This record gives sequence, C-alpha cells and structure tokens, in this order.
Amino acid sequence: MNELILELTEISPREFFGQGNQHIDLLKKYFPKLKIVARGNKIKAYGDEELLEEFDRRFTMLTTHFAKYNTLDENAIERVLTSNTAADYESPEKSGETLVHGVNGRLIKAQTVNQRKLVDAAKKNDMVFAIGPAGTGKTYTGVALAVKALKEKQVKRIILTRPAVEAGENLGFLPGDLKEKLDPYMQPLYDGLRDMIPAEKLAHLIDTDIIQIAPLAFMRGRTLDNAFVILDEAQNTTHAQMKMFLTRMGKNAKFMITGDPGQIDLPRRTVSGLKEALLILKDVEGIEIIYLDDKDVIRHKLVKKVIDAYKSIEHQG
Repeated sequence: MNELILELTEISPREFFGQGNQHIDLLKKYFPKLKIVARGNKIKAYGDEELLEEFDRRFTMLTTHFAKYNTLDENAIERVLTSNTAADYESPEKSGETLVHGVNGRLIKAQTVNQRKLVDAAKKNDMVFAIGPAGTGKTYTGVALAVKALKEKQVKRIILTRPAVEAGENLGFLPGDLKEKLDPYMQPLYDGLRDMIPAEKLAHLIDTDIIQIAPLAFMRGRTLDNAFVILDEAQNTTHAQMKMFLTRMGKNAKFMITGDPGQIDLPRRTVSGLKEALLILKDVEGIEIIYLDDKDVIRHKLVKKVIDAYKSIEHQG
C-alpha cells in the first residue's frame, strides 16, 4: 500500500483539522478509498497512487486557501474539494473587498466566486439577474450592494420589493395597518438590512422613505430613478408583473432581480415572469445574468444536502 505524509508547517493543525477533527472527517468522506490519519501536525494517507496524487493536490489547494483567508470552514472545504481549479472557488483578487461595515463591526463581503461575480456584474451593468437556489446569498448580496450604493451617495434611495403571491397581492383580509400586514412577508429583506444598518438608523431611513419595502403591486405607475431597486422572489411574478417592473426603471437606477426558478408558487399553467425574462433578455447589452449554485450555499451545511436530495427527485419527475 502506498503512503503519503503531509506536514503542516505554517498553519495551526487545530484550526486546519477543525473542531473534533471535523475537517479531516470531511476529507475522509471525499476520499473514501484512502485511509487518512491526522496526528500532531501531520496527515498520513494510504491507498492507490493516483488517489494519493489527487489528495496531495487538494491538500495543497486547501492549505493555500487557508493561508490566504486565515480561515477554513466546511463550506470552503466542499468548494475546494469539488472544484477543478482554484478559479472555480476563488474570487478574483479583490474578493476581500468589504461591501458594507455592518452592525457590531461585522464585515459584509461576497464569500463565494459567484457572489463575487454578482458584485462585479452590478458594477458594470444597471440591470442584473441573480438566479439560484435558497441560501446562495442572492438577496443578501443584493441588499449589501444597495446599502453600499446608498452610503456612497450613488443613489438616493433603496427600494425592495417582492410579489406578494402567498397573500394573493390582496392583503385586505389581514389584520392591522399596511406595514404590519407586510412585515412578515418582507421579513427576509429586513433581516439583511438589520445586519448592515443599526436599528435606530434603519427605522429613520424607513420612516423617511429613503428605504422603501413594498409588494410589487405598489410599483405600478411609478418611475424609479436615483434608486437601487431589488425585486426578490422574482420567480413568482407573472408576465405582466415582470414587464411592469422592468419598465419602471428611471434615470440613475440600478435594478437587481433575484429568484429561484425551482421554487415557483404561482398557480399551475401560469408562466413565470422570471423564466420568460431570462429567455428574452439573455442577449440584451447592459443586462447581465449571474447563476449561483449549491457551491454558493452559505447557510447550514444541511441546506446543501436538502437541495441535492430534492434535485434527485425533481430530475426523476
């Protein structure tokens, strides 16, 4: 049996191996045919020569990544182990750029390659579509870009909207005033903002309409200028709603449309306005479409597994 001995010299074994050796367990999962033993600052691997060469290559990729970012978590390890080259999991050189200095000193950054592509696309284009499954950071990255644009005075206001499909766009039957009715539905948008803007300041920005959060129906008849506008959950728009929204674009406006074509809540046989827009706008200059995938999931590690499990039955259907 062939043996490979790898040594950690400038990296803390404790941090690299993970709590309770959980990072090593992940390596074992991806290399089930190798026997992998971690002791002290050494990792020994036993098995087929070709597999050991691949393990050596992946190990170098992991140590390089750790040296660059001084951190390693399960998401990063999975991205490294499932990518062909560093370009597939590394963001461009400016990947460390902080988008927003958030609440309690939190630094909000693009964390994956495709999130970084989204940031770059938004710099170059006034209209960007961010497409991908739950947890890939589409909306969160979009909100960070909007807050950045507002702080840097590139825009005068932020407008966040969603098609209120679960409430049938008819909110009259719900108790309370409009804000109370909408708050639960718009919660994911508030969650992002709360990470990035202190509560008191956020309340003031909402009270003075500098940040507006409203269902898509409220966009009709408006011209949205000097604004960073995000249409979230866009897969639940109809043809008419999507066309209405896209034609609201005014001067000095940035539009970001986020959605997951795999999670459509529209009535059967209703065409998703997002799916249609992706087809008819894909070659329009000035519009860029960024696709995120399960490698971009930065929620709990189980979210990736849930996405994969559903993919397998959806492909069968």
